Amino acid sequence: MYKRIRDLREDCDLNQTQVAQMLGMSQTGYSKYETGENDLPTSVLIKLADFYDTSVDYLLNRTDEKKRYP
Repeated sequence: MYKRIRDLREDCDLNQTQVAQMLGMSQTGYSKYETGENDLPTSVLIKLADFYDTSVDYLLNRTDEKKRYP
């Protein structure tokens, strides 16, 4: 899961600070999600899925289908 959120961020040419600002949190806090040091809360997981226009299942490695609605 953690690799997917990093890959999506990099695919959009965003840095951690930009994504953290969108989430209303610090870059350090967001960085801990990408490294797996902290688990993603459900609310953050949903915001990231909406932001990247993908499904929560994709972020959780339950599917390899990137788009929310194929």
